[in-house]
Amino acid sequence: MHDVPFSRRIMPMIDLHYWTTPNGHKITMFLEEADLPYRIFPVNIGKGDQFNPEFLQIAPNNRIPAILDHEPKGGAKPISIFESGAILLYLAEKTGKFLPAASLRGETLSWLMFIATGVGPYSGQAVHFKHFAPKDQNHDYANNRYQYETDRHYKILDGHLKGRRYMVGDSYSIVDMALWGWARMVPFKLGDDAFARYPNVKRLVDEISARPAAARAIALKDKFTFKAEMDDEARSNMFKHMTTKVA
Repeated sequence: MHDVPFSRRIMPMIDLHYWTTPNGHKITMFLEEADLPYRIFPVNIGKGDQFNPEFLQIAPNNRIPAILDHEPKGGAKPISIFESGAILLYLAEKTGKFLPAASLRGETLSWLMFIATGVGPYSGQAVHFKHFAPKDQNHDYANNRYQYETDRHYKILDGHLKGRRYMVGDSYSIVDMALWGWARMVPFKLGDDAFARYPNVKRLVDEISARPAAARAIALKDKFTFKAEMDDEARSNMFKHMTTKVA
């Protein structure tokens, strides 16, 4: 990993360990929206950076994103947070920004966890079996299961957004950012015409994507050189199950 400053301060508040994935974009979106000083440490997962000991101290699950906060509340020592939903909630509570009203906390946590534990994992598996699973094997059952579950989750979201501008309450929040990270990739997961099935999700994605912070968050991918080839090295680092049999 390389230390690449991206901040207006000499010593940024937040270190972000990042790769250009939906989960990574959620966090850059918040940091840009909140105007928090931060610097990026690229984690090139195709080359295996996620297994470096120094990264594992911050993110023991060897997944991005992860942050190190040098200025936690109360003047405590620097602390690390991993998992994108946890990071969004932590940063929102730290700054008091993009967090729905306290009276909506139950709803906020419900939808944030729905995205973190349902939309994200099913979307990731839908992408894997649609685009990256070995083509010389039959994956019809797995592919159909994850396509079905991903579609089911987006139908729930679309129904929830009918008649609503945002996911929770009347204001743009971390729940919308969490959804945007994955939902902007609906066509890649479910096919080019998939957005037609979720018009309310599409409306929200378009609104968020038009925000200046979204353009800045997405543009970060062009500031770093990541391994893009899905060759044997990348597969061995990103899909360990292909070379390790557990049962």
